[in-house]
Amino acid sequence: MAADSASLSPESLSAVADSELDTLFSSFAGRPAVLLAVSGGPDSTALLHLAVRWRARYPGGPRLFAATVDHGLRPAAAEEAADVARLAAQLKVPHRTLRWQGEKPDRGLQEAAREARYKLLAAEARRVGAPVLALAHTRDDQAETVLFRMARGSGLAGLAGMSAETARSGLTLLRPFLDLPKARLVATLDAAGIAYASDPSNVDARFARPRLRVLAPALEREGLDARGLARLARRLARADSALEAVTDRVEAELVTVEKSHAAIAAAPFAALPEEIALRLLGRCVAAQGREGPVELAKLEVLLAALLAALALPAAPFRRTLAGASVTVRRGRVLVSTAPPRRPIGTIATNSSAQKAPVLGKTGPRT
Repeated sequence: MAADSASLSPESLSAVADSELDTLFSSFAGRPAVLLAVSGGPDSTALLHLAVRWRARYPGGPRLFAATVDHGLRPAAAEEAADVARLAAQLKVPHRTLRWQGEKPDRGLQEAAREARYKLLAAEARRVGAPVLALAHTRDDQAETVLFRMARGSGLAGLAGMSAETARSGLTLLRPFLDLPKARLVATLDAAGIAYASDPSNVDARFARPRLRVLAPALEREGLDARGLARLARRLARADSALEAVTDRVEAELVTVEKSHAAIAAAPFAALPEEIALRLLGRCVAAQGREGPVELAKLEVLLAALLAALALPAAPFRRTLAGASVTVRRGRVLVSTAPPRRPIGTIATNSSAQKAPVLGKTGPRT
């Protein structure tokens, strides 16, 4: 997203000072090693530069590694990766270029490239023994994420944007620049005389995010600048966290997990606030299903049908979603793994009831 009005002030355009590094990299403290994801663009190049400056202040700090993913989509990408390797060598940070091999999809290319990037970086982090992957997303990226998900009709969790710390693929993902405008990182590199690359896909109108960037000036005039959108994301994240805590407690009270299914006490489930019921049902479907993330819109349709059935005495109910089967029987909502579309063998049905563990906060995809 274009620089917001606050980022155009002299203070916000200033380079990052050494006095700010401890705050920016506080999440790095106590970590044994950190892998820095460095594409060669201004944000990630600044991440490499500033992380090294911070690390120099602490001889016992985490070991730093850097990696660049060459998706093989642009001829210039290989040279950009080589430039990162040279800068990393100057800064004495071990670096490796990772390449996305194989065929590339015709549709959903950016999403597929992003997923491939995370997988390659996760594998590299494990290889070097780094439990932490640092990403250079800025406040501008957060604002774009909120707008992008708003356009898709995301729920509360999606509109909360990116988190400063996230667990994924057995790693901890850190985003130390999430409250920092991109303009300050550019100013930092300019002040240090460090060159950086410009990815033409960032202005390619075939993709959604570049189209949103074109709209940014008009949105800013209406008050939807990066600072305000990032603030909105923080507030929604706070609300989402509170709702997740409530769902945790309700899950412990209403859900029993057995070998073949999860069971929810139907009467108290039907009396829940709709958002809590939606989250609880989403957790059960995600835990029992076999077809990946649960789409929020489809989950909403399922919940509406389920609540309608629960309002009628002895109404039959059976639906499937994301590889999970949802039925109502003897005062309980049963969520089990749906039979595969093609039989692959018998499935054991012996059950042994136990108090429900936390199913995991694997709610609907938003």
